[in-house]
Amino acid sequence: MGIPIIIMFPVLLILTSKEQWYPQFFVAARFWAKIVLYGTGFVPRVKKEHKVDTNKSYMFVANHTSMADIMLMLFCVKNPFVFVGKKELAKIPVFGFFYKRTCILVDRNSQKSRKEVFDRAQARLQDGTSICIFPEGGVPEDESIILDEFKDGAFRLAIDHQIPILPITFLDNKKRFSYTFFSGSPGIMRAFIHKEIPTKGLTQDDKKNLRITTRGVILDKLKSNQF
Repeated sequence: MGIPIIIMFPVLLILTSKEQWYPQFFVAARFWAKIVLYGTGFVPRVKKEHKVDTNKSYMFVANHTSMADIMLMLFCVKNPFVFVGKKELAKIPVFGFFYKRTCILVDRNSQKSRKEVFDRAQARLQDGTSICIFPEGGVPEDESIILDEFKDGAFRLAIDHQIPILPITFLDNKKRFSYTFFSGSPGIMRAFIHKEIPTKGLTQDDKKNLRITTRGVILDKLKSNQF
């Protein structure tokens, strides 16, 4: 993870110095993700139920079980997007330096931080950048949980800005590279991009149903494990 960042450091540093250069940084980040995935022995396989419109803003959501989720999301999606992620990842050497410069960080124990996240996410959506949130809010501590309950944030933002939800299911990430040390193995990593879920005309009163529907799409795919 660190070696390609170190090699690309001057370019990444320049591209993260101004917000308007984020689309160019995103291209570099996708290149980095491919190096990390293939270099670690993972072989991404992506199947699309829906053609992603590269000129459209989305709220990308996926299940979260692995340290490789960020890299696979970057591999799957060509639309420039910004991650909303936990601030703890900013402590990772080298990676954390660019993570905090390009992502919207949230302190899950701070109400003020959560409010700031919405303000920053709204600003990025207004300039046409998509947002990516792992709506479980973290990795379930209970290994028996296939998919934890979803938080409201992604769905509130999607409704506020009337942008579609695009669910993505990562089928193998937990098996390949989980948060449990000394686990995992090289191999295929499957990602399934589902049909978009529209939010046009929805209000915050529809937020719960939107959250339940989205979670159901991902959960059904995880249970069937069909690709």
